[in-house]
Amino acid sequence: MSRFERSDLADLNVFLTIVRCGGFRQAAVDLGVTTSAVSHTIRRLESRVGVRLLHRTSRSVALTAAGDDLAQALRAGFDIICDGLSALDAHREGPSGRLRLNVPKDASRLLFAPVLQAFFTRFPLIHLDIAVEDRFVDIVEEGYDAGVRFMERVPKDMIAVPLTTPLRWVIAASPDYLNRNGYPSRPQDLHDHRCIQMRIGDHSTYPWELGNGDALVRIEGPGCLRVNDTDMGVAAAVKGIGLVYCLERCVEAELATGALEIVLPDWASMGAPFAIYYSSRRHSPPGLRELTRVIRESEEL
Repeated sequence: MSRFERSDLADLNVFLTIVRCGGFRQAAVDLGVTTSAVSHTIRRLESRVGVRLLHRTSRSVALTAAGDDLAQALRAGFDIICDGLSALDAHREGPSGRLRLNVPKDASRLLFAPVLQAFFTRFPLIHLDIAVEDRFVDIVEEGYDAGVRFMERVPKDMIAVPLTTPLRWVIAASPDYLNRNGYPSRPQDLHDHRCIQMRIGDHSTYPWELGNGDALVRIEGPGCLRVNDTDMGVAAAVKGIGLVYCLERCVEAELATGALEIVLPDWASMGAPFAIYYSSRRHSPPGLRELTRVIRESEEL
């Protein structure tokens, strides 16, 4: 590319979006354009640079060697551009721009949904783009500005800020289930009960961690149901299908109405807080400090 033209930056952004999203269709959704427009842009870019950047079939897209080299260079270049735009926030009345976040389901419901109205009232120029999923992702590789996970799961090379205090994990069951099956009095009794198992983002089954410190024990009780959604697990427990292990905050409403009650309360376990994190190689993305502040204020941190 002998001379940089005005359209090149937009075309290169389309190329990098395809790489991040893994395909033309997903990139088109992310960019808000048609798949044919994305395809036309890539053909134009490849014609301009004189080399093929992507291997395309009807089912997949893969980088060529040249495309891989370009993608690596563009990531660094676009990071610098984003940092430069972020620096302009100091000269505005308020932050603006798009903030892309990757957030697990429980955090989206417990932390984000309650504060969105207050956030947009205070910061109307920020556009939040939130992907809700429990799959652990490389936020830099997949183009997110920040992510939310339990503090202990945040990669060590990231900057992390806690959004909550340490979180309490409990076992809960419906009165009907307990009347039919009895009350466990110690962790080992759970092996004689029906435990609703939880599948986490890497498809493994989340162990039940009971107690704290040296007294902590891990139990994988038997059960006829395994789900990857806390709300579904709680709903099943309310119906008397079995015991559910989850954050106490996820069952506050059910505990208040008596639909569920805590089992083995002396064995409740304190776990890591939720934290918001971003790459240590970049300045804080626009709007991230403000969003963090709003959530922490709602948590009274």
